[in-house]
Amino acid sequence: VQLQASGGGLVQAGGSMRLSCATSGRTFSNFHMGWFRQAPGKEREFVAAISRRSYGDSTRYADSVKGRFTVSRDIAKNTVYLQMSSLKPEDTGVYYCAVTQILWAYVDGTRNYNYWGKGTQVTVSS
Repeated sequence: VQLQASGGGLVQAGGSMRLSCATSGRTFSNFHMGWFRQAPGKEREFVAAISRRSYGDSTRYADSVKGRFTVSRDIAKNTVYLQMSSLKPEDTGVYYCAVTQILWAYVDGTRNYNYWGKGTQVTVSS
């Protein structure tokens, strides 16, 4: 399984940014996909997830990003996006995409993911 995250950078507080995670069609169909982030000195934490295609269009978000972040997918491009709006300095960190076949009820668990892409740095300045 190969995952390629991109789209990070520097943005001012209140701004927006979109991250992308490209993968293969097989992965897209068979795995739930999650976004995680890790700030310096902190543990990696769950951000958002979207279910595999056969599970419908279920999504889940961490409380800290609800209403500000949106996870979506482009089936034709085998790509999952994380649209981030109203960014705050505390959103700063390395963002990772990952996939899992765990039950949907457990997709917010960092340890439940089997494959991870390389992270992309997001820095929100105040």
